[in-house]
Amino acid sequence: MNYPRVVVAGIAVWIASIGVGYVINDIWLMRLYQANAWAFRRAGDVSALVPIGLGVQLIGCLAFAFAYAKGYEREHEGSGVGQGIRFGLVVAMMIAGFATVWNLVTQPIAVRLGVLETISRVGEFGIYGAVVGLILPPCPGHHARIRSRQFLFPDIKQMDVRGRL
Repeated sequence: MNYPRVVVAGIAVWIASIGVGYVINDIWLMRLYQANAWAFRRAGDVSALVPIGLGVQLIGCLAFAFAYAKGYEREHEGSGVGQGIRFGLVVAMMIAGFATVWNLVTQPIAVRLGVLETISRVGEFGIYGAVVGLILPPCPGHHARIRSRQFLFPDIKQMDVRGRL
């Protein structure tokens, strides 16, 4: 594994997450947050905690890139971006199922806000996965192996499970 490249991918995801988070939270969901302001910290209190949040978020982005690099499907015929998006969507479903949905359950916020927060995680992590997939492309020889299989078995996609055409 190329650890410096994993770190670069993690930092790139972190930078993307700041931009995507701004669009989702400060533009798209802002009215809902304002309508539910009584359920959240005041702006001054949030400002003091932002550095902690960004630091922990960076660690999460590094872990995201590391997990992608460890689980990359070298034999899969998809692009790095495609695999990254799929990976991001799986992670998003885990985060939504274990964490985000519980904001709705445990905080006195509008149901619409909770649902949109959950949906936004799926979009966010699809983007983050694409960023990681761009930076951590397939291993050397990946496309050569795919081409050689297609040369040896040109009609493989037309075969059934028993290998019959």
